[in-house]
Amino acid sequence: MLVEDDKDVCDTLAIGLKEKGFYVAQFRDPLQALASFESGLFYLALLDVRMPSMSGFELYMKLREKDSRVNVCFLTAFEAFDEFKALFPELATRHFMKKPTMISSLVERMNLILSEAQVQ
Repeated sequence: MLVEDDKDVCDTLAIGLKEKGFYVAQFRDPLQALASFESGLFYLALLDVRMPSMSGFELYMKLREKDSRVNVCFLTAFEAFDEFKALFPELATRHFMKKPTMISSLVERMNLILSEAQVQ
């Protein structure tokens, strides 16, 4: 699941991830993403931190209410790391990436997060 309010960024990331073999359900509206979310359907949520109707942090908390197993990687062009650590002290820094990012770096991070989740 990819939730990014900027159309160009959302489309670019989705295309790049699909080219790398990932199934990508993309949303530009976090409320629509939340309504479409089904437990067990998504293993990883890539969430923009700053969006108009709901922050990525808020969205992640709501997704976790529906499925506590969903993994996350927050994406942001802004300084939000301190807020991230305060809200989610249990998550490692690898769950947070600065934009812009290369698709190869994002895929590497996604694979790391998913492989760690399978070990647990």
